[in-house]
Amino acid sequence: MTFERDRPIKKALPAEFFVDLGENAEMRWEAMSGQDYLTPGDRFYVRNHGPTPVIDAASWRLRVEGPGVERELTLDYEELLELPSVSVVCNLECAGNGRVFFDEVQDRGAAGAPWRLGAIGVAEWKGVPLRLLLERAGLKASAVEVMPEGLDEARGRRPVPIAKALERETIVAYAMNGEPLSPDHGFPARVVVPGWYAVASIKWVGRILVSEEPVHVPWNTEEYVLVGPGYEIRGLGLGPAVTAQGVKSALELPWPARLPAGRREVRGRAWSGAGEIARVDYSLDGGASWSPAKLTGPNLPRAWACFRFEWDVKPGEYEILVRATDIAGNTQPDTAPHNEQGYLYNAVVAHPVAVH
Repeated sequence: MTFERDRPIKKALPAEFFVDLGENAEMRWEAMSGQDYLTPGDRFYVRNHGPTPVIDAASWRLRVEGPGVERELTLDYEELLELPSVSVVCNLECAGNGRVFFDEVQDRGAAGAPWRLGAIGVAEWKGVPLRLLLERAGLKASAVEVMPEGLDEARGRRPVPIAKALERETIVAYAMNGEPLSPDHGFPARVVVPGWYAVASIKWVGRILVSEEPVHVPWNTEEYVLVGPGYEIRGLGLGPAVTAQGVKSALELPWPARLPAGRREVRGRAWSGAGEIARVDYSLDGGASWSPAKLTGPNLPRAWACFRFEWDVKPGEYEILVRATDIAGNTQPDTAPHNEQGYLYNAVVAHPVAVH
């Protein structure tokens, strides 16, 4: 395993696809314009906590161990590939997606990478159900949490409740969009936990700890927790840990956008951790009135839905508001509660557009 600090991200980061943030890379939403439902691997955002590790599959091992299982299970790469597999289409979104709006909208900055809305992507993930691995290790009835741990320098790790670990679509993935995982997206294997923010979907997984009591690590006590007024300190954590995704939407336009006058189709995508998108509404007058956008194509739970609407526009300065609602009745709010680390910004955003 090697770490290259002069090349923290391995794949190409063309400026038309990404905002280069050093160890991270934000997808430009205009890069999804004209694309199919899935986010191509060459446009999928990158969230790292250090340089992308380069791991030799021949020497890689995955261990399932801990007091919550009867015996240790160790698999090499080929053994993992030979196990029964499933495919899951879902999004992965950084919990800090939208963080920059705490500063730009609320004038209250937050620590962390200055994501706008491009720390999200949808892919088809193929892998082995985590449930199967736990069962082969002899999962005990007393098991409480499951904690995957990565082989990156930060040793990324995040416990999830046993019920979430046992869901059919929680998998140890080894393929993305029909190809082996690339190094930046977790090769040889990563965990995928649909419906939760991607901090739980640990990349470069090498160990899965099964505990009989709650596990406390920096990633659920100090980071990826909600800190600030109105957030209760829970146990050893500085605040409640981020878990399930909220409902959110974005337009397939540059930020800010410059468009020619005339009639055009505006497109975007909306998503929620609670399930399918029920509707998307848009406003061209600052929220005074709203109109329904048309949902198009697949609308898979915990992935996203594409939407579009027609706009006949004259030269001038505009803001487009988009508001999504999911099947559970959750609607994007007008404002998002501030927290010190800038997580969970899912309020309606005013997208600036200059028409010439």
